[in-house]
Amino acid sequence: MTIRSVRIAALAGATLIALGLGQGAEAADKVKVGVFPVSSALPYFVAVERGYFKEQNIDAEMVKLMGAPPIVQGMLTGDLDAGANLVTVDGMNANTKKEGLVHYISLYGQNKFAQMEQFVARPGLAAASVKDFKGSPKKIMSAPGAGNMAMARAVLGAVGLKEGADYTLTELAMNLHVDAMKAGTFDIGYTLEPNATVMNNTGAAKTVEAGVVAKYIIGREEAYAYMAGGAITGKFMKEKPDVARRFSAAWRKALKDIEQDPTTRELLKGNTFTPPELAMTIPLPRMLMVDQLSAQDKQDFKKVIDFTVESGVIKDKVDSLKYLVVLDKKAGS
Repeated sequence: MTIRSVRIAALAGATLIALGLGQGAEAADKVKVGVFPVSSALPYFVAVERGYFKEQNIDAEMVKLMGAPPIVQGMLTGDLDAGANLVTVDGMNANTKKEGLVHYISLYGQNKFAQMEQFVARPGLAAASVKDFKGSPKKIMSAPGAGNMAMARAVLGAVGLKEGADYTLTELAMNLHVDAMKAGTFDIGYTLEPNATVMNNTGAAKTVEAGVVAKYIIGREEAYAYMAGGAITGKFMKEKPDVARRFSAAWRKALKDIEQDPTTRELLKGNTFTPPELAMTIPLPRMLMVDQLSAQDKQDFKKVIDFTVESGVIKDKVDSLKYLVVLDKKAGS
């Protein structure tokens, strides 16, 4: 064989190998995730930045949205496959409108120790508890979405305040909360982290009570109110079960990191409303995959959802536990 023939054969072989590699390489599976940029969205950023989606051959695309309603809408239209931190009341309400639209692979528990939702008051308003809001009518802002508005009303009602007579409640986008309290537009705010920490540190407002859903709705301060979680659509789970399983596996690794590694809070910087200097001090909810929930956790979750049904926020009964799913690990293993 001549040198020229050897070169041609080598080139042909290399071409065939390259073609073979090209045929064997699989493009990453695209998953569109709705992200509400508050502290409970941290699992998404951990999974992206630490390569957990990439390990599972998933190309996660963030769709940043201001609250639960647009995440639900994106799921309804098929524009989203998942939600990083979808409010559970909104998710369960969506399931009464379209059966099986939303399923949760993880839940985030909130109370006075794992702070998320809380009532804050403007400087000069003397209040040691929510009960102290009684008196002259108060202007109150709320985090957006039916779930947050319902919980704000429920807690205020639990201590005897009546809407109209004792307060007015205005839904306000999260990115406006700090400035609204600084400006004195509202007397009180029902807000979420990291905004509450920002307000306390800047003097815009002070926290009066945190973990109010656990205290006033569940009835135990030490209980966890599972008010949000990592969610996927029923369509995604049904049509792409292996991709959904891999997505869940990446999510599990992110939650484990958050539990064990405080430096994950660094990823709140630039990704949420958190000022860089406060990132390491922001409280986080208790984040668990569904198979890590205790029987008591599930009953507390169910109690909150049942309460919203009884109070008319969710118009129809919903079997909330039915929509908690384990995709990447057998329950109890």
